[in-house]
Amino acid sequence: MEKLFIKNFSLLELEKYLINFNIPKFHASQIFFWIYKKGVTNFFDMTNLSKETREFLDEKFVLNSIEKEEAKKANDKTIKYLFKLFDGNFIESVVINQKHRKTLCISSQVGCKYGCKFCASGMMKFKRNLEVSEIIDQILYVKFEEKIEIDNYVFMGMGEPFDNYENVISAIKIMNDKKALGIASRRITVSTNGLVKQIEEFKNLDMQVNLAVSLHSADQTIRKSLMPVAEKYTLTKLSRALKNYFEKTNRIITLEYIMIKGINDSRNDALSLAEFAAFHKAKVNLIPYSKTSSNKYFSASTDENINRFFNILVSKGISTTVRNSKGKEIEAACGQLAGMKTNN
Repeated sequence: MEKLFIKNFSLLELEKYLINFNIPKFHASQIFFWIYKKGVTNFFDMTNLSKETREFLDEKFVLNSIEKEEAKKANDKTIKYLFKLFDGNFIESVVINQKHRKTLCISSQVGCKYGCKFCASGMMKFKRNLEVSEIIDQILYVKFEEKIEIDNYVFMGMGEPFDNYENVISAIKIMNDKKALGIASRRITVSTNGLVKQIEEFKNLDMQVNLAVSLHSADQTIRKSLMPVAEKYTLTKLSRALKNYFEKTNRIITLEYIMIKGINDSRNDALSLAEFAAFHKAKVNLIPYSKTSSNKYFSASTDENINRFFNILVSKGISTTVRNSKGKEIEAACGQLAGMKTNN
């Protein structure tokens, strides 16, 4: 029998598994302590477990699911990690250093099947969903190997998180579990390109996890040209799901908006976005486009256009921020580094 990834298990699931082998369930809490509080990378370092129990764990489970292949650090202190998976695939995680906080951008899939025109991950072929353990290990590596204290965690790396819904939610529950990582729900954000069914399901999660939506245009024709997913999940369908989400949770939604010169940065685009955001009581995060080798035809909006766009939104009462581009010299846009590795 193949070994199992131990970090795929919730505490309750691990207790039940151990009981099946006549191992007291309280050992599950001890194992969680060693993994999530101490960051051990070897079962034999769990010194308050018997030798027989440690041998059992080593026989049945894999403790580490990813391996660092490469790390790049930018002048602005952004760090991109390239991780190799057990099957030879690659994923990325990015630590974004901002003035008062550090954010970890987490991947949820190898590649992505949705083909957004501006996204390097979308240009890669979809390989597979990440296991829960492969999601969790991105966090544990940064915490214990790099000794970096993270303030916020965002599922905005490679892949569409809601396309790997069950594993992402399971990972979030382990992140939130006080006996595991103990990360407050409000410090976790999940970004989706607009998968309506999963948004409807997410509203019933009963956790204060933040929702961000990759919108990029409040015009159906433009959005569909940038994001093929918008053909199935139209703005009308997405809007209905977001309205239901807000009515159920009363939580503010963030609309992510990549600004692409001559595509979605006109005055009319700003007015359409303002109307959409106002209807949903949402805030807006404007993101200058990061040029990638996957699309040589797009370019970032000018600073002048971004400022004008920002001012229109603010004048309409929309809470708006502009995300400064980070890590340009280290290919920090999602999927760039893994894409180059895969294509080599």
